[in-house]
Amino acid sequence: MRFRRVLALASVTLAGALLSVAAIAQTAAPAKPASVAQAKATVPAAAAAVAAAAVPPAAPLKPGDATAGQAKAAVCGACHGLDGNSSDPQYPKLAGQQASYIVRQLELFKSGQRQNPIMFGMATPLSPQDMADIAAYFAKQKTLPGIADQTLVSAGGKLYREGDKTAGIPACMACHGPDGRGNPGALYPHLAGQHAQYVQQVLTAWHSGQPWGKGPHAAIMLTIAGRLSTADIAAVASYIQGLHTAVPEAANASATAAAQ
Repeated sequence: MRFRRVLALASVTLAGALLSVAAIAQTAAPAKPASVAQAKATVPAAAAAVAAAAVPPAAPLKPGDATAGQAKAAVCGACHGLDGNSSDPQYPKLAGQQASYIVRQLELFKSGQRQNPIMFGMATPLSPQDMADIAAYFAKQKTLPGIADQTLVSAGGKLYREGDKTAGIPACMACHGPDGRGNPGALYPHLAGQHAQYVQQVLTAWHSGQPWGKGPHAAIMLTIAGRLSTADIAAVASYIQGLHTAVPEAANASATAAAQ
C-alpha cells in the first residue's frame, strides 16, 4: 500500500511538471503572423529596405561647368551654331539663353513631354550633369542681334509692350522683360534676337494646341497663343528678332572718356 501511494504521488508530481514545461514553452514561442499574406508581404518590404541601404546615395549635382560644356556641346553646333547663334532660322539661337531654361527643355525632350525626334535622340544619353554643363556654356555666349521687318515693328512692338486687352492678350514683356532677357527664376526664356521664323513656328504650334510638357508654363502659353491671330504672330515674332539692348561696354567707355 505504501509503495502504491508513493508511486501515485510521483505520477501526480511528474504530470504537474510536464504541464508546467508545456506552459513555459507555449509562453516562450514566438508570435505567428496573423496571416500568410502578411508574412509574404514582409519579405519584399525587407528586401527593398536592404537594397536601399546597399545603394550609395547619388552624388550631388555640381554647378554647370561652361568649359566642360563646350566640349559636350560640340555636336549641338551642327544645328545651333558652335557659339549658339544658329545660321538656319528654323533652329533656335541658344547663345545667351538662361541655363535653367535650357536644362528644363532638355529634360522635357528626354522625357518625351516635348516632342521632337531629333532632340529626343540628342537628349536621351545626357546625364543631369551633362545638361547643366551644356546649358552653362551656351548661357555664357553672346546673342547676335537680328533685324526686324520695319513694316511689322509697330504692330509687333505694341503687342510685346502693351498686349491687347480687347483680345485678352497680356504684354509679352510682363514675363520676358522689356529688353527680352526673360526671368531665370520663373523659367521665362530669353527672347531678344531670336529668329522670327523659329518664334513664329513655336507660337503657331501653341496656337494649334501643341504644348511643351504639362506644367503651368505650358498652360500659360497655350492660352495666350490661342488668342493670337496669324498676323499677330508674324508681327510679334519679327519684333522679337530685332529686339536687343544697347552694348553696355560702349556706354561705359564713353562715360570713362568723358570723366577723364
